[in-house]
Amino acid sequence: MKPVKGKAAVNKVSKDALKTVNDRKVGKSSKPPSKKVGAAKKDPNKPKRPPSAFFVFLEEFRKTFKEKHPNVKGVAAVGKAGGEKWKSMSKSEKAPYEAKAAKKKTEYEKVMTAYNKKQASRTDDADEESEKSKSEVHDDDEESGEEDDEDEEDDEDEDDD
Repeated sequence: MKPVKGKAAVNKVSKDALKTVNDRKVGKSSKPPSKKVGAAKKDPNKPKRPPSAFFVFLEEFRKTFKEKHPNVKGVAAVGKAGGEKWKSMSKSEKAPYEAKAAKKKTEYEKVMTAYNKKQASRTDDADEESEKSKSEVHDDDEESGEEDDEDEEDDEDEDDD
């Protein structure tokens, strides 16, 4: 078989290159951009989740790191140094931070139970109010319907006169 020269050879190579891309256009997604539908709004009164043992450690580490390296302003540099230090620590060195994190978690659970009870009572109150308002509306309709019937009877009586 003879090797093909000229433009035909270039076209053959480019077609083979396109086949490896699985006939997709590079840089374009086949999915349309998704919109978040029905995303619940966050309650500003909801308690924040407790920090993990690593974040409890990082709070203290930031202070010492800033004292030793006052020129370093980047958050990423502090986080990276803190992560390396955390990985190099033994379990016994991590224990006090894990204990603090566990204590914060129990406090958070207590606050969350109180918050959930408060939310449940609010929804119960809202349900009762909505039921009352529905019944009031129906009562008003029934009363106005009866009055209309009486008015019609009065009108008929007047016509007789």
